[in-house]
Amino acid sequence: MFNATVQRIRTPALKITQNCKSKDCHSVLIMIPHGRRCLSTSSCLYGKILPRKKPRVVHEIAGLEPITYADRMHFVPGLAKPRFPTWDRGWKDPTHYQSPKLEDMPLHKDKPCYIFSQRTNVLEGVRQALWLSKSVLIKGLPAQILSLAEDPANQIENQDERVQDAIKNSRLWDTTEPRPLRERFCPSLLHRLLHLCGGLQVTRPELAKRILAEKYSLAATWRRGEDMFQVRGQNGLLLNSMTPVPVLAGEEQIQSTADQALETFYPIAPTIDLQCTHVYQEKNDTGFKEGYPYPHAHTLFLMEMGNTPKLLPEQLRAKMVMFTFGNALARAQALYGKEPRVLEKPIVVQSVATNGRLFQFVVFQLNTTDLQSDSGVKNLVWVDEDQPLYEFAKVRPYIKKKVVKVPAGLSGYQPNTFKKFLALHLHGTA
Repeated sequence: MFNATVQRIRTPALKITQNCKSKDCHSVLIMIPHGRRCLSTSSCLYGKILPRKKPRVVHEIAGLEPITYADRMHFVPGLAKPRFPTWDRGWKDPTHYQSPKLEDMPLHKDKPCYIFSQRTNVLEGVRQALWLSKSVLIKGLPAQILSLAEDPANQIENQDERVQDAIKNSRLWDTTEPRPLRERFCPSLLHRLLHLCGGLQVTRPELAKRILAEKYSLAATWRRGEDMFQVRGQNGLLLNSMTPVPVLAGEEQIQSTADQALETFYPIAPTIDLQCTHVYQEKNDTGFKEGYPYPHAHTLFLMEMGNTPKLLPEQLRAKMVMFTFGNALARAQALYGKEPRVLEKPIVVQSVATNGRLFQFVVFQLNTTDLQSDSGVKNLVWVDEDQPLYEFAKVRPYIKKKVVKVPAGLSGYQPNTFKKFLALHLHGTA
């Protein structure tokens, strides 16, 4: 009986030595005679966090001045704590900076602004993005891009073999791990596919008039109804071009959008999941200086990396719609000014998003900057969703109940997905 009791007492001490290897911890255990625990000490070693005390509320009574111990220069029980004016150093010390209140900031405004950033996860997905950008959805890619994809003259020599080699390079040959990280193979695959597309520069010299930009900062502000919205922040890779992307929808199709009604999701507010702030700047900036030789946004590439993605496919497509809209709107306001109008020459921006296997394609055509009301001409969005480039890429075979379910290597390659990827890249070179 005594041995069992001693064993139970020694167990917490063993846990303490496993968690704490410092000399102070060891000395405390030596001071405990016969294995008895000092509860006041061992609880501190376990790192118990005491609850934070609530600050005392001091009530001010009009006409009564509290008696403080300021004159005595030390604490006196029963007397109130004195309040001294804030000491001014006379110079700005960055280590003791105190930000002003929101109401005192120079950019503070009474009217709030709802911001869409790269981490925004909107509840309604594409439907909410369509309402915010005053757009009409069209399933699939435009006919002009599909015709480029089906034309054999636009294909690379040994295209399927070289694309499969690019997939194997990123998924199988670039790692010694049984399951490579998505943060590694997703950008590697995208850059290899872009390198394959760039090989057509010999037959299409227009591809040399483009450049990839990374970590550029976008800002586009507009009014929708009675609220103000803004797309802001860094996002993905942007392929810029010297020449604008050709217009996809004709004048007749653009005018027909005036008769189409925008889909609503009442009773859910369209501002749900957007960041609401009163400190903002009404800014419209493409992210590049004036006179930049590649001023036209061509294709925006987004990557959703990580085994636990931050955005679901529906929310990822909404992000693609919003940032293509933001790039087009910032360019339109730089060309035509901030006055709302129907554009004489619409602006087209494309987007491609991938997680290393599935690809999402979006094409946005900005027809108008008059976004405040639901009536009139609307913008157009083409969406082609969930296009797999391949089914499996296994370093080791997947075996279940002694049966090979998925063999090692690449399987389930889909050539049509890369054809669409290549067609979007070649759009505007003919």
